[in-house]
Amino acid sequence: MSVPAVTRRQFVLVAAAVGGALVLGVTARRLQHHTGSGGGGRGVLNAFVRIEPSGRVTLVMPKVEMGQGTYTSLSMLIAEELEVGLDAVSVEAAPPNPEVYGFVPDPSADEGLKWDQSTGTSLSIIQCWTPLRQAGATARLMLIEAAARRWRVPTATCHAENGAVVHATSGRRLGYGTLATAAAALPVPAPPPLKAAKDFRLIGHATTRLDGPSKVDGSARFGIDARPPQGKVAVIAITPVLGGTVAALEDEAALSVRGVRQVVNEGDLVAVVADGTWAAMQGMKALAPRWDDGANAAVQQAAIVAELESAAREAGALALSKGKPAAAARAATHVEATYHQPFLAHATLEPMNCTVDWRSGECEIWSGTQAPDRAVAKLAALGLKPEQIILHNQLIGGGFGRRLEVDGVVLAARIARHVQGPVQVLWTREEDIRHDRYRPYYVDHLSASLDAKGSPVAWRHTIAGAGLWALYYGEETVRNGVDPDAVTSAVDLAYPLENMEVRFVRRDPPGVPTGWWRGVGATRSVFAVESFVDELAAAVQQDPVSYRRALLKEPRMRAVLELAADRAGWGTALPAGSGRGVSIQYAFGSYLAQVAEVSVDAQGHPRVGRVVCAMDCGQVVNPDGVRAQLEGGVTFGLSAALSNEITIANGRVQQGNFNDFLPLRIGEAPKVEVHLITSSESPGGVGETGTACASAALCNAIYAATGKRVRTLPVTRGLKA
Repeated sequence: MSVPAVTRRQFVLVAAAVGGALVLGVTARRLQHHTGSGGGGRGVLNAFVRIEPSGRVTLVMPKVEMGQGTYTSLSMLIAEELEVGLDAVSVEAAPPNPEVYGFVPDPSADEGLKWDQSTGTSLSIIQCWTPLRQAGATARLMLIEAAARRWRVPTATCHAENGAVVHATSGRRLGYGTLATAAAALPVPAPPPLKAAKDFRLIGHATTRLDGPSKVDGSARFGIDARPPQGKVAVIAITPVLGGTVAALEDEAALSVRGVRQVVNEGDLVAVVADGTWAAMQGMKALAPRWDDGANAAVQQAAIVAELESAAREAGALALSKGKPAAAARAATHVEATYHQPFLAHATLEPMNCTVDWRSGECEIWSGTQAPDRAVAKLAALGLKPEQIILHNQLIGGGFGRRLEVDGVVLAARIARHVQGPVQVLWTREEDIRHDRYRPYYVDHLSASLDAKGSPVAWRHTIAGAGLWALYYGEETVRNGVDPDAVTSAVDLAYPLENMEVRFVRRDPPGVPTGWWRGVGATRSVFAVESFVDELAAAVQQDPVSYRRALLKEPRMRAVLELAADRAGWGTALPAGSGRGVSIQYAFGSYLAQVAEVSVDAQGHPRVGRVVCAMDCGQVVNPDGVRAQLEGGVTFGLSAALSNEITIANGRVQQGNFNDFLPLRIGEAPKVEVHLITSSESPGGVGETGTACASAALCNAIYAATGKRVRTLPVTRGLKA
């Protein structure tokens, strides 16, 4: 995989013959809004296929690769319709240009949303399912037309196979490379029909990842691997309290360290620039920055939590009102509960980093970002115009939403302005964890009234927490005070209840920067909702699986629940101190059920031995990729639920490394079984589903094993409550 050094100014936005290659673009707006039908190929382009005279096919990817397998699955979409094998394909990361490579994040949320180029919210396959297949199919049609004209035969007598066009009658064959120049001169046809599922060669078949070999042999280039010639290294220190400033520095001591070249003081952050990483780290130690913490030094965790607990009892903004929730007064049983979920860091394996070469009239950047267009746009604050920026987007060693924020790129550019030549700006693990954009602390209050059979006749849910949608997309995109992300999987319950009310109370925590975390709103909602449904089943002494099954009407949701329960051996005996817990969700367009099997020792320490997942995500593109995403997502979610939290004291984050923000170790990781339901429905998202479902299944299993409810995460704190 390679990354083109192309600026927006230099990028060609029309289909054309470039150096004898067929460069094909498909207009995203034409595909998504069904306007126009080809005729010249001019317009705003989305995905490009480049076929060189050598026959090599290059796919320019509109999404980034951060370990989720996007480069492989999206390549499969184009290669399927183009009739080439993946071994004939190379991949380039798309340059930052949302008008070409962007999608509307959520067309149903607000018509005013701008097209963006971000990779997140499990949307890659959903958004690219039609456009990239269309790009491959259109290229195939043009190549067939070029061959038919050369042979002077009807196009209907020709077909494409394995990177070549074949004439059915004579058996003549021409490779794509031979036809590329002629095909590029043809007008782009109207979008041709796409393949039926029965004709797929690649889609739906387990496929080895394209980026696997390079990641095994070390040749893959992540952001942290970018080292331009004559580049320097800068280690940074950021004010530990948001809004703080530098009070004192030992500049002379830092500059006396061998290899240190300069100290950069930007007021709220400092950097030591050196010839290498070790010299920069030693220089920072000698610099010994001291800080004036400012007004946010008074921020305390207890006050934040107390404010959210109070907010969860307020009326808030109405997100959903359905039926007559007031019927609760006439019900036989009333149940209510409050759930707490902590601030969480992303703690990606690759810490934040960015390499910048700030030159006169131009800025060149090497970084791994989930939002390349956002990075370019934010640099306007430093006086840079988009056409002055060259961005080389690298492979990402874990994103999870952290690299949707581009503060690391802006910070690096601020430092690079003071440095002659390229400089790699590195965050230590402590800087990374203590200056994250944290998953917000949320408090959910739920109440339900049940009839004599135990079925909910009224359901109320109030969510108190930060408004991430507004913080990311702007206040103007939020309607009626309801943050769309915060109420995800709360207003669209898997259970078709007749009388419901969902409210949102926005409380952005003072002094604590927040952002999206893997699973986004669904992670928060599913924990609260599925924990509460389990409490309802217990209140009426019904089996948790049977209780859910009776409430469900959607066949696909029922099917995954029944499959997970069956494969997990639901209802069979377990040793003393062990239990099974179930959680279901409809999120990201996919149906998922999980059953966790947990044992709790005499000291009260839980251990997850097994998690069974059953999923219907519509048409599966790469089954191996889906299984890997669920395995990783479950592990990520369990790590957070069992022991992860960020706490604030005197405005400062208390955690700093993997000794106090603990991931699951290999010996603690459960066996994760994945069972996929065959479906011909349009694909749903996968990457975040496993994470979003895991915490409720875990806590429901702990209740089954111990009789103790965990309503506050992480479990290490909740079991003590």
